[in-house]
Amino acid sequence: MSSRDVTSRLRQTTWTGSIPLEIRLHKRDCRTYDESDPYLVQFPRLSYLGLLIHKLSAFFSHSLIYPDVTPKDAWLSYEGVPLKWHHPVGLLYDLYSGAEPAHPPPSPHRLETSEEERQHLPWRLTVHFSDYPSEQIVRLDDQGKHLHDLFIHSVKEADYLRTGTGRTVMFLSKEDSTQLWDGVKAHDFALYNPINQKLLNPQGVNLRHLPVRLYLPHAASEHVQEETAPGSLRVVQRLVTPNLSSRQPQTIGTALNQILPTLFPSRRSPLLAQAVLHGAVLPLSASVEELVRATAYLDGWLHIAVVMMG
Repeated sequence: MSSRDVTSRLRQTTWTGSIPLEIRLHKRDCRTYDESDPYLVQFPRLSYLGLLIHKLSAFFSHSLIYPDVTPKDAWLSYEGVPLKWHHPVGLLYDLYSGAEPAHPPPSPHRLETSEEERQHLPWRLTVHFSDYPSEQIVRLDDQGKHLHDLFIHSVKEADYLRTGTGRTVMFLSKEDSTQLWDGVKAHDFALYNPINQKLLNPQGVNLRHLPVRLYLPHAASEHVQEETAPGSLRVVQRLVTPNLSSRQPQTIGTALNQILPTLFPSRRSPLLAQAVLHGAVLPLSASVEELVRATAYLDGWLHIAVVMMG
């Protein structure tokens, strides 16, 4: 099987990944003492919770104490931690659910849900329509413009790193830009992928850097002593080149060893922490460029959760 076929298969597998969600209305917003029925949905890992606010508002409208609330009043939490709208669902789950990440199975193209992970499913979230935590998460609007702007801003950042100019995104036609966002909203691969391929493979441009962000719980961060909110994260970003100075491909191991040498003292074996992407532990030998092309999130970034071992 050619590398292009492997990339295509991984992209399709990543695209179809999903998480069952059970979303309940917070008791403070519920007009009855009994809990309302939960909202159940099988939701794409690559997508954003903000795309659910209209459905959640409609579903819980008859159970709300205050009937005049709108979708922009909605926010979601997990065990008291407000969930940021611009983080993909898969990243949020990998960071907060406590589920053990999957390890590479004998077959390189098959990941199975472990019994331990099944115990964390469905992922039980809480929707609120009051006491908006504006200091921790941005407020969305009823028209979905803010979520769109957050997504496009992240796409532009990724493009700037890849090309050094960001012109690929800037020069997209209005029709292409609309199609890209429509593909995200509908989770439609046929809409999304042609535009994404234009961004990943601009004509006459070599990749300069790779869009990689690392997310660490503060407990894993070095020299952190200040008070932090529950669930707060340290986000680490450095320039990651496609190749090393030796012209060898940049691997996850070499990149992590450079960015977080205390947590990843070895380039070959995880000793203190693991890099988790889409619910699976990344092999440190994996090429960063190949991962970007095959398994990046919808905004073009590798959003990698750093999970401590032991």
